[in-house]
Amino acid sequence: MPNSTPWLRRPSVWGSLFVVLAVGGFFGVRARGPRVPAVRVARHDLEQHLVASGRVMAPAKLEVAAVTTGLVTLVQATEGDRVKAGELLVQLDDTEARAQLAQAQARVAEARARAEQVGSVAAVVASRALEQARASYDNTAQQFERTLTLLETGASSPEQRDTAKRALDVARAQLGSAEAEQRGASADGVNARAANAALSQTVAQLALAKLRLSQTRVVAPQDAVVLSRDVEAGSVVSPGHSLMTLAAAGAARLLIAPDERDLALIQLGLLALASTDAFPDESFRAEVAYIAPSVDRERGTIDVRLRVPEAPAYLRADMSVSVDLTVAHKANAIVVQADAVRGLATPRPWTFVADKGRATRREIKLGIRGAGSVEVLAGLRPGELVVVPDGTLLASGQRVRPFEQEP
Repeated sequence: MPNSTPWLRRPSVWGSLFVVLAVGGFFGVRARGPRVPAVRVARHDLEQHLVASGRVMAPAKLEVAAVTTGLVTLVQATEGDRVKAGELLVQLDDTEARAQLAQAQARVAEARARAEQVGSVAAVVASRALEQARASYDNTAQQFERTLTLLETGASSPEQRDTAKRALDVARAQLGSAEAEQRGASADGVNARAANAALSQTVAQLALAKLRLSQTRVVAPQDAVVLSRDVEAGSVVSPGHSLMTLAAAGAARLLIAPDERDLALIQLGLLALASTDAFPDESFRAEVAYIAPSVDRERGTIDVRLRVPEAPAYLRADMSVSVDLTVAHKANAIVVQADAVRGLATPRPWTFVADKGRATRREIKLGIRGAGSVEVLAGLRPGELVVVPDGTLLASGQRVRPFEQEP
């Protein structure tokens, strides 16, 4: 039987057939759209972190100085010692100060006794003197009246009347003096006020003597560590003479300077995890304790201080630190992979959603931003596929063949 399809053996026929199939396949694939990577919108907890570098702040330094002139008799602390508030550091010679204190105490006792005397004994004496002066005046007045009566009858002379009158004037003066003395000896009288004033003065002198004695003891103003010791026993010091330098004890502090654009994210009390460049594998907790009231105009940053309640032993002043602040947390948030969002840093971010085989442009509203993911407040629903940019040029409504990537 003769061959009915000799044309199939021709190379040109097969070449043409291959071209037709290839062109058909190309347009068939193109009609279905390009393959594009996509990720699925999901729900899960999301945290936003702010990472900033900084340094460990040096503790506050305290200069301990003498406030009075004196001879140093004892130095109680040395470099590296940890001292408590009120603990003796340096003792000055207090011999003279103690003698002045004893003298002031004796003066107070004397003035108090004088005040008690005015308030009790002197008042009694003045009262009795007044009674006697009043009785003497009454008696003298009666004698003067009798003298006047006798003078009218001729039984007395004018000289006798004048003598009686002088005696009456003397008795009146004595009575006035006794009354004044009695008023002065009363609780609110001049004598009592003078005695109380003298007592107050001696009490003030006693307080001053106690102060001068206390100034011979130089004590730690607060819990601290001795950094340097600048005095030895036998030295003579004067007011303002530096004796020791202390480093105030307390919670360690960190200083970071994040960009001012992150100011809205930082609040007092935020918790952070910090680590040092010297010990990168070890971390410790910190807490925001201070936010500067102004921005550094030249750098565009803001100073933030964090306290470290439980500082590790290796922490040293001026160490470099990296601080990871947890600035926001959202439970069960609608989340999409950050690299699937187009225009992420613009006011109007958007995505291509793979919907029924087509890429649909959709504007979205974002919330907090986590590590590689962002919260979607509006525009996407859980379960939807969002196209991840891979360099393929797409237009809204274009057919696509999405293949889901692992998050």
